[in-house]
Amino acid sequence: MRYLGRVLAIAGLALSVWLFLHDNPSAIVALVRQAGLGLAAASLIHLLPMALNARGWQVLLPGAGRPALAAMVRLVWIRESVNGLLPVARIGGEIVSFRLMRMIGVRRAPAAASLVVDMGLCMLCQVAVLLLGIGLLAAYRTDDLVLQLGIGLVIVVPVAALFIFVQYAGPFQSVVRFMNRFAAGKLDSVLGDSVRIDRAVRVIYRRRGAVIRSLIWQLSGCLAGAVEFWAALWFLGHPIGPTKSLVIEAVIMAVSSAGFLVPGAIGIQEGGFLMIGTVLGLDPSTSLALAVARRLRDCIIFFPGLCAWYVVEGQEIRRRKQSKDIALALRSPQ
Repeated sequence: MRYLGRVLAIAGLALSVWLFLHDNPSAIVALVRQAGLGLAAASLIHLLPMALNARGWQVLLPGAGRPALAAMVRLVWIRESVNGLLPVARIGGEIVSFRLMRMIGVRRAPAAASLVVDMGLCMLCQVAVLLLGIGLLAAYRTDDLVLQLGIGLVIVVPVAALFIFVQYAGPFQSVVRFMNRFAAGKLDSVLGDSVRIDRAVRVIYRRRGAVIRSLIWQLSGCLAGAVEFWAALWFLGHPIGPTKSLVIEAVIMAVSSAGFLVPGAIGIQEGGFLMIGTVLGLDPSTSLALAVARRLRDCIIFFPGLCAWYVVEGQEIRRRKQSKDIALALRSPQ
């Protein structure tokens, strides 16, 4: 299991390379060169859904300890960067963002609770977008592909509903209490934190207005992702309408989520672009050029996000070292 992420990444890379070589590499390169800096501009559009998602997360936090929107956008940026590029099964970003929230002064229980609720609402929004995408896709094809996506949706909906339902049942307290039995009571302090987190989760869900506003912001963020594909294809010289852009967004979102074990869903995502592009009338070279545009987005947006995370962690290490040195100096005899 330790090397599973690396093995899957290598396998995905091999699949991706095979897909490009199997098609027409020169045609793909020509399309990307023709688009030029336009693909970079299309990549920057991803800042819009990030800002919308950040606002949706922000409204879940209590007003007294709520960070500014700019700080929330930075958290979403780093969270997506970690989940998108590192072998963390799309959960490491949440752990990193929780740590960063604590660094900027957000209390433990509200920080953890807001993350848990945000994840649940995000799942619901993705299901809604996938449902809309399947409905629109049915206008182009009525064969097994729509049926397969529909079956996948039938599986995902109960999982999303169960995830949110479990949040009401105090899962953190139950898990820590169970572990505490085998630790001879050494987790009593952690148990107290878990109780507060469970209570904070229930408090957030009781604020129905905030939950509804968060859902609206998150859903807007998911839908805004389709603008990236619309712009990228426009620069690639194959403009499409908003309907097809939304179908691509829904399918690629589902494919990337299904390939969560593979870092960056490499290989899987490229196959998804090839599949949905064929359905919507795009030739294979254009579909794979669009996949290149998405990887360019990862380089332009997500790689700097990882660098920002390393910088913040380095600053925190230096700050703790300085605090420790000062404490030791104050304790030492003059």
